[in-house]
Amino acid sequence: MGYLGWRVHEKILVLQNKVKPKPQKTGVAVEVAKIERKSISDVHSFTGSIFPKSHFILAPRISGRLVKLYFDIGDAIKQKDLIAVIDDEEYRLEVDKATCLMNVALANVEEALSDLGVAQTELARARSLRQREIVSKSDLDVAEAKYKAAEVKHKVALTQVEKEKVSLQAMQVRHSYTKIHAFWEGDSKTRVVGERFVHEGSMLAVNTPILSVLDLDTVLAVVHVIEQDYSRIEVGQKATVTTDAFPGKKFSAKTVRIAPLLKETSRQAKVEMEIINADHLLKPGMFIRAEMEFLKKDNVLSVPLSSIVKRNGKEGVFLVNMEKEKVQFVPVSLGISQDNYVEIISPDIKGFVVSLGQHLLSDDASIVLPPEDKPKAEHKKEQSMQTKVTGKI
Repeated sequence: MGYLGWRVHEKILVLQNKVKPKPQKTGVAVEVAKIERKSISDVHSFTGSIFPKSHFILAPRISGRLVKLYFDIGDAIKQKDLIAVIDDEEYRLEVDKATCLMNVALANVEEALSDLGVAQTELARARSLRQREIVSKSDLDVAEAKYKAAEVKHKVALTQVEKEKVSLQAMQVRHSYTKIHAFWEGDSKTRVVGERFVHEGSMLAVNTPILSVLDLDTVLAVVHVIEQDYSRIEVGQKATVTTDAFPGKKFSAKTVRIAPLLKETSRQAKVEMEIINADHLLKPGMFIRAEMEFLKKDNVLSVPLSSIVKRNGKEGVFLVNMEKEKVQFVPVSLGISQDNYVEIISPDIKGFVVSLGQHLLSDDASIVLPPEDKPKAEHKKEQSMQTKVTGKI
């Protein structure tokens, strides 16, 4: 290699050493969300079941064969409707027997009254004759004894009448039990048969269940709350109830009763809420969700819950510098949350926060913005350039 060739080779090496490839920009790919001001409510959700406001079992007060059952599952019942009939032959005969005994007692009263009248006449005659000394003192004593005996007999006969009267009334009441009627307290005019337990022809013992009767005009949503929420619930507090049976439909409920104790096994208390159920859509046994609003705040600083991270034991967010595509960890004080958003009490931050990928970040880390967010960054760069040239935004 000649001198000229050596010089050319030397220049090529020098150029290669001077021209080095620019390092590729590296950073964590993230998604960002805008810090917003919005209304946030502190809403808690509870699960529970629907129960009828009133529920009772129709059962016979006497034993016997079920002759007729007029209602079945799902039928509407009105106050004092005849529900069922039990064979009444035995009880009818008992009424007839008691009636006969009553008639005998009445006849005995008439007989005793007649004897009392005769004894009274004999006593009056004996007293008159004694005054004229026609009869002896012993004859007068006998007349008085007969009168007193007739008087006692009359009283016994009257008492027997009262006894047989009560017995007849008892038999009539027992006979009336062969016809079972619906009766309840309250303003509801109709109720519904929930279950049927027997069929016609069945032999029934006393208190054998026949039908269950439900009040569906108003139902109860029953939930159980933990200690943390127990003190925040008050009688009269309103709630919104939903059920999987009617997706998208909401029912208004009002708290009517709060249990005065929490169960030791679950540390929960029972809360009952009334729901007006005019269309009878809600049925006992349905699974429900009840939402209660404890607090509402308007125009509060909020960020997505997903943007909250923990660094060095502090909760905070990664605030995005859109121009430099870097992040800064900012500790925050949190408030209430709703629908995946949480309130930022302090500090008063603005701009954008990292909502996805923040678990890979540290303070002052570089990031890579998604394409849809880059125009925002470019716009900020243009504003910065205009500020430098004109001094205005």
